Amino acid sequence: MNFSKANQNDRTYDAIVVGTGISGGWAAMELCQKGLKTLVLERGRMLQHGDYPYASLDDWEIKYNNLLPRSVKQKHYYKLSRKEYIARQSDVPFFCKDDEYPYTEKRRFDWIRGYQVGGRSLTWGRQTYRLSDLDFEANLRDGIAVDWPIRYADLKPWYDYVERFVGVSGQNEGLSHFPDGNYLPAMPLNCVEEDFKVAMGKQLNRVVTSGRAAHLTAYDPKIHLGPRGNCQYRDRCRRGCPFGGYFSSLSSTLPVAEQTGNLTLRADSAVKQLLVDPAGQRAKGVLVRDTQSGQDLEFFSRGPVFLCASTLNSTAILLNTRDGNYYPDGLGNSSGQLGRNLMDHHHRIGAYADFDGHNDQYNKGRRPNGFYIPRFVNLNDKNSQRGYLRGFGYQGSGSRSNWMRAVRELDTTIGPELKEKMLRPGGWRIGMTAFGESLPNPGNRITLNHDLLDKDGLPTLIMDAAFGENERAMRKEMKIAAAEMLDAAGGKNIATYETEAHPGFSIHEMGTARMGRDPKTSVLNAHNQVWDCPNVYVTDGAAMVSAACVNPSNTYMALTARAVAHAIKE
Repeated sequence: MNFSKANQNDRTYDAIVVGTGISGGWAAMELCQKGLKTLVLERGRMLQHGDYPYASLDDWEIKYNNLLPRSVKQKHYYKLSRKEYIARQSDVPFFCKDDEYPYTEKRRFDWIRGYQVGGRSLTWGRQTYRLSDLDFEANLRDGIAVDWPIRYADLKPWYDYVERFVGVSGQNEGLSHFPDGNYLPAMPLNCVEEDFKVAMGKQLNRVVTSGRAAHLTAYDPKIHLGPRGNCQYRDRCRRGCPFGGYFSSLSSTLPVAEQTGNLTLRADSAVKQLLVDPAGQRAKGVLVRDTQSGQDLEFFSRGPVFLCASTLNSTAILLNTRDGNYYPDGLGNSSGQLGRNLMDHHHRIGAYADFDGHNDQYNKGRRPNGFYIPRFVNLNDKNSQRGYLRGFGYQGSGSRSNWMRAVRELDTTIGPELKEKMLRPGGWRIGMTAFGESLPNPGNRITLNHDLLDKDGLPTLIMDAAFGENERAMRKEMKIAAAEMLDAAGGKNIATYETEAHPGFSIHEMGTARMGRDPKTSVLNAHNQVWDCPNVYVTDGAAMVSAACVNPSNTYMALTARAVAHAIKE
């Protein structure tokens, strides 16, 4: 493809960012605020804040009572429907159709994707935690994979920086392995959760705290820039928030980037590969497929290129950037680690129980949050050591049943007696789900499939990953410990549950272009630069060296802000 010099100048920017989700939005804002003319590319459709068609509708106002017909799920969303609770009419506008973007499973992988401006920042769970040195030192301590090239002290100022802008509600607990931050007021626990918190402290010396969530509970227009406001406690977050109460790139980082006058945002632009000067080990730009016209276009960067397309897509771009003489197996793959060490959290396991009391109290509103129990196994003490590596935490909530219990249970009451019974709330119940860490394993990997193309003509992915023996050993205690805690708090009718877990289901895919200290064993250096092409930065989940057991998006944002500062300095 040949362009005139003038044409190339029209397509040249100071920086290019690929992706508009959690990481891409941060890269865009930071680069634009630093004065760089920045091109931001999104493979999905254009979307503006407020383009949320179902945000204010009740289920009965939506076709099919907000359910998806089986024929639609089978045709378009057959893999999304594995995660049944998000396969609704109101959800699918923000998720990909599996028939348009297929992938191949050597082993089952539940890949949940969202291709639109804003990416999965529109639908993420918003739990916002920091990794600690217990996590950053884990691989070195256990002799697994490679050592993180950074420690908590390197990332702490960047956690502080991004959390202030994001607006994270929560409570400090003073645990070294569960680092504190400067939080907005926590969303309060309800009465049965407060009782549970007290019981856990007295009986088992365990912490129960309000989930640290990216929801504005004390909006400050001088800090929380963009079209944002306080959370309205509607709990319809996955439909998009017209109030900007939770953090998304569509309501915060991208609007701020646009206000600088330095942003060029181009949707419907699928990046196929990087344009690289092999001799200079420098990316010149990107080759893009315009998904509307089918035309291939080249865009050029005078400075850095940030890959923030999400873990597997950023890795796919590097794998598809090949040169027979210089990088035959993909750019950045001189170590052979590109595409390997795929990780995700494993969950779908826990317990629930009924609790007596508080019959005169009921929860008000729809709090989009619950409680969190930080990791309490395999800490730096003898009492917490177990026969497996790493650990897990719990997310849970307490609630009181309503009239819907009559639908689920056999009730022979009829007439006025039934009506009166259903007007009274039922009993209190607490349920919790464990999220466990998975270990990096080079055998868990993705590769490109050039024989199966997606709707845009790009090669698709072959998934070959599964949880291992360490995860299976951990899951036994994840279930037992949940029941033990409910029992210690006085729960009744305690029941455990476990559903088979597969990578991808937690939507926390990580690790396929890991950071490291040595180019022979890693893809990125300590500043998220590709060792083999230093003006390319990868700052999404692909950079993760280990998974920890907490939600990872906060770390992606901190790494991105830190990497932009480094790129500007360089």
